[in-house]
Amino acid sequence: MYEDIRRNKIKTGIIISIFIFIITLIVYYICMAFDLGAVSIVIALAFSIASAWSSYYYSDRIILSLNRARPATPEENKQLVNILDGLMVSSGLTSKPRLYIVEDAQPNAFATGRNPENAVICVTTGLLEKLDYYELEGVVAHELSHIKNYDIRLSAIVTVMVGLVVMLSDLVSRMFLYGGSRSRSNDNDNANPILMLLGLIALILAPIFGQLMKLAISRKREYLADATAVEFTRNPDGLISALEKLEADNNELKTANNSTAHMYIISPFKKNADGKRRRTSSLWSTHPSTEDRIEALRNLK
Repeated sequence: MYEDIRRNKIKTGIIISIFIFIITLIVYYICMAFDLGAVSIVIALAFSIASAWSSYYYSDRIILSLNRARPATPEENKQLVNILDGLMVSSGLTSKPRLYIVEDAQPNAFATGRNPENAVICVTTGLLEKLDYYELEGVVAHELSHIKNYDIRLSAIVTVMVGLVVMLSDLVSRMFLYGGSRSRSNDNDNANPILMLLGLIALILAPIFGQLMKLAISRKREYLADATAVEFTRNPDGLISALEKLEADNNELKTANNSTAHMYIISPFKKNADGKRRRTSSLWSTHPSTEDRIEALRNLK
């Protein structure tokens, strides 16, 4: 476990550096393509560093806002608070995560934050209503595992920065569609052709590779979080039963979106556009199949 934590911290630094480089290239391309002056590289660097800084420090607030979450209270959510208090002892964590609630009928949950000292566990009202004590304990333990393993930092930063790259790509598409590029007239001779080419490539491919990286990280970390949750609870049956209920539930999560779907304990998207049940084992799946996860948990007994 401690080796996984160390690797996650290293991965976070590498990913932030890669995204700073990619965003710098993209913003440089935007500034030069639309003839915004020779200070484009300075603007690009400042923008990319600022976006990386805000992603690190404010990722939890951004994600909670996207999911329209509200703080849990000891009066309304006594069982949830008691479960978390009990798991704090077995997990060995010294900082208690904040608890948030999303008003939605689908049973689901996620964790976010930049480190265990600034972490959040968010559950839906459907989860609180449909799971019994030991099932809810298994889900909370799973999310607490993501916090202890530093998955939350890696996941939150990738979520925000991939979202930023997608936004920049969409912005450039709209600018070309409605305004066109001023540099077509060859007025902008100061642009570095290599950097411009790299920026264009990053603009086109970064959203795809960023999404694939996000999904790969999510699928890999779910198995470890399941196993770590069993270490906390000593009760694999609780998490197994919870996963079965979550998989069987047909409600769609109203606040779900592609940028945060991978953070939930189980995919919030249950159906395709045609209304048929969505497959959970494709390249674009945010999670490993629930059947595989349950099988792995049964093998821990």
